[in-house]
Amino acid sequence: MAVKDRDRFSTTTRLRLLGEQTAARVYRSQTRRQARRSRLTGRAALLALVVCTLVVALAYPIRQYVAQRAEIADLERQKRQASERVEQLRDQKARWQDDAYAEQQIRQRLHYVMPGETGYVVIDPDAAERARGERGAADRPWYSNVWDGVDRSDAGQ
Repeated sequence: MAVKDRDRFSTTTRLRLLGEQTAARVYRSQTRRQARRSRLTGRAALLALVVCTLVVALAYPIRQYVAQRAEIADLERQKRQASERVEQLRDQKARWQDDAYAEQQIRQRLHYVMPGETGYVVIDPDAAERARGERGAADRPWYSNVWDGVDRSDAGQ
C-alpha cells in the first residue's frame, strides 16, 4: 500500500492526472459549444437577408399591380353594363318610333282616350281596404304611427 500511496503522490502521476482532467474539461467545453452553436451560417444569414430585401422591395409594386388589375376588371364590367344599357335604350327608342306603341303607352300611362271613347279607372280593391285600415291610425298615439311607418318601409325593402 505504501507503493500505491507513493505512486499517487509522485509528480508524474499528478501531472498525468492533471492533464487528463484538463483534456476532459476541454472536451466538455467543445461539445457544449457545438451544442450551443446555431446551424445558421454566415452564408445562410446573407441569403436570408437578400430574400427579405427582395420581398420588401417587391411587395409594393406587386400590390399596385394586383390593385390595377382589379380596377381594370371593374372598368371592363362597367363598360359591358353600359353597352348593354345603350342597347336597351336603342331598342326602346326604336319602339317609341312606332306610332302604335306610342299611342298604347300614352293611353296606358296618361289615361288618354280617343274622341268618342269613355275612360274609366279600376281601383284596386285591396288598396281601398288598406286605406280603411289606415283611418284607424288617428285613434292611436303618434309614436305608434311612426313605428308602423318604419316597419312598413323596412318590409318594403
